[in-house]
Amino acid sequence: MGRIILEARDIRYRYPRGMEAVRGISFHVRKGEKIALVGPNGAGKSTLLLMFNGMIRPDSGAILVDNDPIRYDRSSLRSLRKRVGFVMQNPDRQIISPTVFQDVAFGPTNLGYSEKKVKAAVEKALRQVGLVGFDRRPPHNLSGGEKKRVAIAGVLAMDPDILVFDEPTSGLDPTGSEDIMELLEELNQQGKTVIISTHDIELAYPWADRAILLLNGKILQEDVPDVAFGSQELVRKAQLSMPTLLELYLELERRGFRLPERRPRTVLDMLNVIDRAFRNKPCYTEPGRITLLNVDTSWDAEHHALQTARPGISIGAMGTRAKQYAAERKIPLDFTYGVIDKCILKALLGEDSLILITGSMVRRVHERVEEFCRENKVHLMVSAVSSDQEKEETEPTSSK
Repeated sequence: MGRIILEARDIRYRYPRGMEAVRGISFHVRKGEKIALVGPNGAGKSTLLLMFNGMIRPDSGAILVDNDPIRYDRSSLRSLRKRVGFVMQNPDRQIISPTVFQDVAFGPTNLGYSEKKVKAAVEKALRQVGLVGFDRRPPHNLSGGEKKRVAIAGVLAMDPDILVFDEPTSGLDPTGSEDIMELLEELNQQGKTVIISTHDIELAYPWADRAILLLNGKILQEDVPDVAFGSQELVRKAQLSMPTLLELYLELERRGFRLPERRPRTVLDMLNVIDRAFRNKPCYTEPGRITLLNVDTSWDAEHHALQTARPGISIGAMGTRAKQYAAERKIPLDFTYGVIDKCILKALLGEDSLILITGSMVRRVHERVEEFCRENKVHLMVSAVSSDQEKEETEPTSSK
């Protein structure tokens, strides 16, 4: 990870005529990290997030951005909010304009951008969140998930380094929640530092690089998620439940099974634990191939040729534009979330899969497959569809 980009030093805050909401919290965030603040209602999560871009000023202590303490004059706060973008839990509180374009343009316009630059910033932000063509629509006619994306686009239009989300999946159904979490992953892959608050420990567990467990305005535990949530006593104290996969791992450990040190964070990881426990081989057959089709650079003919050559191939989509590509072409998707791990599972069963993918997510696929191959001493092939359709640029991923 990169340099420390945001830091809290012994911050405290008490609401007028109320309880102390933040009680001496210190931690830091590195550039490029995905951080989850996790705790029950009233733990101080939202109050803490509001301090990150100066909407609340701590009673004592300091918030630093790039090692520079936040200053609370109008000019400094304006500069800060260009660096640190905040997306509220309820998008209706953040969306204020009669059309999507006007709402997303609000921030860049207030920053003094030219009309041409404002238009470019809005178009880019709407493309990032999958709302191309929504610019003239009134926000009140949109679904909850679409409103959430408009709010995110309004922040992205100012191109902040740090994105802060208060309960990003609040009010969304499971599919909408998965889409938002993948969007946050995609933004992180594009270089954004992402901080979220949530009480959903199952959501935070596989997503975060680091988790901070909060209760009554204090930090109970701060570490990688399998450690932060690894103490049943602390998790219960925080009025939460341990992640199911972690609970299952610890139960197998208590029963004396010999397990890998790395605790599972996905279903694929859990199957690996079970294979190790029962001394199974991870793959009993010739592995299938994982093929990537970059929708930013590829043509429809390539996808058609691949499906014709391999009928029945399982298809997943990673990234907002990839899902739009599939929807526009009526391509049925087998996977829309956890796509890499599900395609690895297919490969271990000897089945091929295709991932429709945006350019920013390609590296993430190779990193995850390489990690799995290295840990399990297997050889899986990841290849990219070339412009010659069935001629492929093959990038083998293996561990020997």
